Amino acid sequence: MTVNPTSIHQLLARRASGFSLEQPFYVSPEIYALDLEHIFYREWLYAVPACQLARSGSYVTLRVGAYEVIIVRSRDGEVRAFHNSCRHRGSLICKARQGQVAKLVCPYHQWTYELDGKLIWANDMGPDFDASKYGLKPVNLRNLDGLIYICLSDTPPDFQTFAQLARPYLEVHDLKDAKVAFTSTIIEKGNWKLVWENNRECYHCSSNHPALCRSFPLDPEVAGVQADGGVSKKLQVHFDRCEAAGTPAQFVLAGDGQYRLARMPLQEKALSYTMDGKAAVSRHLGRVAPPDAGTLLMFHYPSTWNHFLPDHSLTFRVMPISPTETEVTTTWLVHKDAVEGVDYDLKRLTEVWIATNDEDREIVETNQQGILSPAYVPGPYSPAQESGVMQFADWYA
Repeated sequence: MTVNPTSIHQLLARRASGFSLEQPFYVSPEIYALDLEHIFYREWLYAVPACQLARSGSYVTLRVGAYEVIIVRSRDGEVRAFHNSCRHRGSLICKARQGQVAKLVCPYHQWTYELDGKLIWANDMGPDFDASKYGLKPVNLRNLDGLIYICLSDTPPDFQTFAQLARPYLEVHDLKDAKVAFTSTIIEKGNWKLVWENNRECYHCSSNHPALCRSFPLDPEVAGVQADGGVSKKLQVHFDRCEAAGTPAQFVLAGDGQYRLARMPLQEKALSYTMDGKAAVSRHLGRVAPPDAGTLLMFHYPSTWNHFLPDHSLTFRVMPISPTETEVTTTWLVHKDAVEGVDYDLKRLTEVWIATNDEDREIVETNQQGILSPAYVPGPYSPAQESGVMQFADWYA
């Protein structure tokens, strides 16, 4: 079927609660374009950890649909974002995924911009040329305790409510003292919503994630959400114990369902995501207590889920690149003074989630292939195991 704004509303109107979405939501170029226009071009998106921009002139580039963005640390120490398009004839200014520069120089005609976006040199433009009118176009940016979010909209939605809620949870992790230990980027040949749906449940974990299940609990309450917003007595005891030690932990879910925070326990005796369950980094990132506080699970639709542990932290960024392709970037953060080979072993630090990400990639791709079949019809979610998937689908709709 041809999908337009009218028919997408018809599809949503007949959506059965508790069932997966109809095929066009996972394959249609028209719905993909609407997802970009109404979600990715309007919402706040997680971009990078601020520590990835370690010094003045450090930059990364990011593609969001049709938009190209530069994120750079300026000379005043502030992180700023700009559209990666020269104000002369539109060329990309920064072509690499990341780098280090003294100035932002367009490779085409060498128009040169200061790190704050001001145009400072443009050759042979005539005596009436006003350089102040041709600075780089800014992109809205917020630094949430070391996590950089951007918004492409000229009228971005509220960010402060989320920031005020999340900040106490994040402060104890001291992300300002972090450095990037490793970054992994993979392409999953599946719609971005399938990537999220797979993330929002652990129904599949026992049969697909042997490494992760050494530390991550199979309790569906950990990955999901409770229909009534409540939590079990077992989880509440864990939350209260963490809070008593000065570590915010309580389960909170936004009224519109866009974000959630909760500090969930790991498997009994597990302290981190390692094959033996022991801490991966001896020089801890943050001031989290007790040592078995588990993982702060924070998601913020549509672009990120995160795991913040007592010894290190992980960020995950989800970025759609076509109706049936999604880029997933994982970043491992450790204390800035932690020394590889002394305070942590890189293979040991990363092996659980490298394996898990690849297993999830195969799951999502297999899911996408099955949905492409004309025989596909939406199926029912498990109320016990897939409450998080239902919550995501409701938010999306």
